[in-house]
Formats: sequence, structure tokens, C-alpha cells
Amino acid sequence: MAKVQKCHDEPMKRIFLLLALSFAGTLISPGAERPNIILMLADDLGYGDLPAFGGTDLETPHLARLAAEGMKFTGAYANGPECTPSRTAILTGRHPQRPGGLECPVGTGNVGRYDDAIRLREQNDLGLPASMAVLAPGLKSAGYATALIGKWHLGYELKFNPLEQGFDRFFGILGGNVDYYRHLELSDLPVFFEGREPIAREGYMTDLFRDEAVSFIREREKEKPFFLFLSFTAPHFPFQPPGTADEPMPTREEWTKGTRENYVKMIESMDAAAGAVMAALRETGADGNTLIVFTSDHGAMPPGSNGPFRDYKETLFEGGIRTPVLARWPGRFQGGTTDDRPWMLMDLAPSFLSFAGAAVPDGRPLDGHPVLVDVAEKRESPLRDFFWRARRGGITWRAVRSGDLKWIGREDKEEGTEEWFFDLAADPGEKTDLKKSRADSVAELKALVKNWEAEVKAER
Repeated sequence: MAKVQKCHDEPMKRIFLLLALSFAGTLISPGAERPNIILMLADDLGYGDLPAFGGTDLETPHLARLAAEGMKFTGAYANGPECTPSRTAILTGRHPQRPGGLECPVGTGNVGRYDDAIRLREQNDLGLPASMAVLAPGLKSAGYATALIGKWHLGYELKFNPLEQGFDRFFGILGGNVDYYRHLELSDLPVFFEGREPIAREGYMTDLFRDEAVSFIREREKEKPFFLFLSFTAPHFPFQPPGTADEPMPTREEWTKGTRENYVKMIESMDAAAGAVMAALRETGADGNTLIVFTSDHGAMPPGSNGPFRDYKETLFEGGIRTPVLARWPGRFQGGTTDDRPWMLMDLAPSFLSFAGAAVPDGRPLDGHPVLVDVAEKRESPLRDFFWRARRGGITWRAVRSGDLKWIGREDKEEGTEEWFFDLAADPGEKTDLKKSRADSVAELKALVKNWEAEVKAER
């Protein structure tokens, strides 16, 4: 399918981008039936953790069916190597640097983890502002029923609640991770909410999200299309599989430790939940006109697998940001096929808005491109460079992919700086650092990053 080509003709690239953005909101003609949209997002699932992407030690029959009936995307990237920045990009269609303070996960208990985030936390302003939300309010304004079921991780304060950001329904957790049975995090803050109120429910977290998603599909207003964002916590730590309710809550020291066996069981439980959602679509007659996208918010940490790619979450090597994507839309996407074009999760927002015939709420251009529109229309996507920056404490990661070439930089206030340069076409596993032999290309890509950073300067 689509192959990556290097392109540094900036004027031509800008023309391509403007043409691409002009497609947003124009695909659906007046009076045409618009699709229901379901986005299922795994949490910390690695590229190599699903059989469809090479996993060999687990069974995910429902996601395997999704792959067989839909498309597999092997070139997709998260916009960050951790939860909060990736989710910011998905819901805004823009780089997560723009809101400020969200380039690192909001810490457990509502903690800022680098200077910009700490400043905003001190102002009780650490989260995604409602004015910057794009996807849910855009779809809601276009007549969609909207629901977020699962993990939020974009702010603890009430003003950041999903109900303030275009969602009609919210059932899930505000923070980044909770005990799967007690629904508590390692802080004193309430985090399990329905709407704007904390709640208590018995049950395994993945199962509770499954049941709420199925209820939403069954009980929806049939005359309205819907957008369901099913944001799983699995297989993020604590690594608690189904059937272990009698075990004590993990201690702080145990919280991030787990076995591959338990991790696999958590993924298989998530697969069963995805299967229940797809069954509900068939039962209600909504299956034929529903676009389903399943992906992960970034790469895995051990004991997860990122397949052939280097390293894990929190880094900008491929293992930290390459994410598996499955998408099914009967009659629009060619089932059983694989697409290798590179794109980013922020491209989901302009894609979904385009399919819904919806406008961007603030009328400003998006950073994302409606790549799934290209797929549906069977056309190539415009050439783009892909950028990342991730911050935590005194460490800043930066990266750019331009064609097949990729530069990565890591700046540590205590340990100094490191950089790497790879040719992904010849070396997708990033094993051979070419920075010494490709000095001119290194300088060129670093200049691209510098210009990009100036363009996405934080708005708060």
C-alpha cells in the first residue's frame, strides 16, 4: 500500500496539507446516512501484544474477527509515549503541546510532573480546557449522541469533566490507573465517576466498562447516530486479571509489577469486552453502518510486547510510540487488508468529523489529517513530517520522522544530551545509529524539530 517518501519541498507540502484539511466536514453529502463511530482504546497495549500483529502467547478471537473483516494499519503512531498527551491529541486533532502542561501524564492524585504542568497545577488548571476540545463537541453539534466510558486522564477538576467537553455520558475514572476491583488509585481523591458524581460499583473494571458500553448501544435513541469512546484501562498496571478479587490491593511497591501471564489474561478480558460491544451492534441492527476503530494509546511497558520495535513507553523509540490499529466499516473499508502508510492518532478527529459531516468547533485548522477519509476514498495521503516531544521532570525527548529518516534527541538536565538517527526503511528496529555518517541529514531534521516547536508553542 502507501509507501513513505522523503519530501522537504516545504511549499508543496503546505499545499498538500491545506488540500487535505479542506476535506474535513465535506465527505458526507446532505441527507446521507452518517456512520455510528466507536473508538476502542486500549491502555499501554504494545504493538506486538495482539495475534493480528504477531503476538503468539494469547488468543483474541473478537479482535481477530475485527482484523479479518476490517483493515490492519501497521504504520500508525501515538502523538506521545504516555497516556495524557496521546489522549489530548485524539480528542483535539492537534499536537498535545498546544494546551500546555499535557506532555506528560497527569500524576496520580492530580500532580504536575514537569515545570509547565506544575505551574498549571498550582493554578488548579492542569487538564484539557473545554475550549480546546474538538472531537466530541464537534460530533455533538452535528447531532451525535456521545459517550465516554472508561479512562479520562485529562484533568481531575470538575471543569475538565468529559460532560464539559461534548460528551453526553461519562462513566469511568478521572485518573490514570486504579485497582481493578476496588476502583481506587494510590491517593485520597475519588476517581470513579458517573457524570459529575463519584460512585461505587462492584465488579471488575473491564467488565463494568463492557456492560455500560453495551447498555449505551442498546438504549440509545435510534434516530440519532452515536459516538462511543470506550477507553479501557487494560492492560495498564496494576496487573490484576479477572478472578483475583480476593487478593489484597497491591501496595505502592507492587503497583507496577506484573507477570506476562496476568497481562495476557487482562488483554483477553478486554477482547471479550470488545466482542460484547460488537455483538450488541449486531443485535440492534447498527452493525452495518458503524465504523469501529481499535487501537492503543502508545507502546507497552514490560511485561508487554512491542514486537519488532525498540524499547518501551516513555521513550520516543518506535516501541514507545508505534501503535496497532484495526478498523472496520462494512462497505467502506476493504476487509482483510493491511495498510502501511504512516499517520498519527490525532488524525482520528478530522477523520471522524469528516465522516459525520461535522465542523471543527473553533473553526481553526487542525494539525491532524483525515487519513481514514483517504482510506475510504482509496487514495494516497499527503506527504508529512511527524513530530514528537515528551517531558517528565528534567527530561525532554524530541523526535521527527521525515520520510524513512528519524531523529531522536533526549535532553536530561542532570545527565546531558543524547541523540540517535535511523533509516527506518532499512532498520525498523532502530538497531543501527547513523548519526555520525549522516551528519547533514541530522542537522536538517533537527532544524525541522526546532521550527515545529516554535509553531506549537503552548497556548496557556
